[in-house]
Amino acid sequence: MREEPGAYDRLAVLSDIHGVLPALEAVLAEPEVAAADRIVLTGDITAGPQPAEVLDLLRAQGDRVLWLAGNADREPVEYRRGERPEIPDPIGSYAAEALTDEQVAFLATLPTTLTLRVRGLGRVLFCHATPRDDEEMVLVDSRPERWAEVLTGLDPGIGTVVCGHTHMPYVRLAHSRLVVNPGSVGMPYGRPGAHWCLLGPGTDLRVTPYDIPAAITRLVRDCAYPGIAEWADYFLRARATDTEVLAAWGPKDGRGDS
Repeated sequence: MREEPGAYDRLAVLSDIHGVLPALEAVLAEPEVAAADRIVLTGDITAGPQPAEVLDLLRAQGDRVLWLAGNADREPVEYRRGERPEIPDPIGSYAAEALTDEQVAFLATLPTTLTLRVRGLGRVLFCHATPRDDEEMVLVDSRPERWAEVLTGLDPGIGTVVCGHTHMPYVRLAHSRLVVNPGSVGMPYGRPGAHWCLLGPGTDLRVTPYDIPAAITRLVRDCAYPGIAEWADYFLRARATDTEVLAAWGPKDGRGDS
């Protein structure tokens, strides 16, 4: 776990960019993102149509960006290193091949958790899926017993946990800890737009609208992934509703287990 001293007044939290450059550009153009003390990335940065370009843009922001890896960053590294024969999501394999060797090496250095002090929130732990696993599933309606399970072992001084992975924004209390999911910048479920969050002194879920038809046209023009037109239409237009996703993923949080 990485931890930095001091307290930040305002952080912009971006999660699940998934290689969608137009969505990332729209969020970075937000005045409040530009004014934030730091930009925190909670993983799944690269697995998508423009992984190299997204990495280049984020790295150009310098030390303003604090990085975490998600499962969709770990998997391309493992694939490129020959540690796994395939990636379940086909665009993940495409993204892995589109990265340079140096970019793969950079992704391999990223931590999985980060703890920061934020004004008004105290100690905040950032992760991708849960503090203990980068692809474990928790949802806004996960039962209290599930939250107790995934939060076991956290330092009692951590009052807020920020996670991503499920691509749906929410804020809820779980065993006296505030849990924040900023949603997805590049692959939102439920409603279109680039979703992110401002932290400090409270929690402010945001969505940045951008020209989605133009973004789809750009991805089709610039990305060689087979089926990119269908991929972009489905994910950028948020064809999957939150109700459908919760119904499909509910069993993955362990509900119904005996």
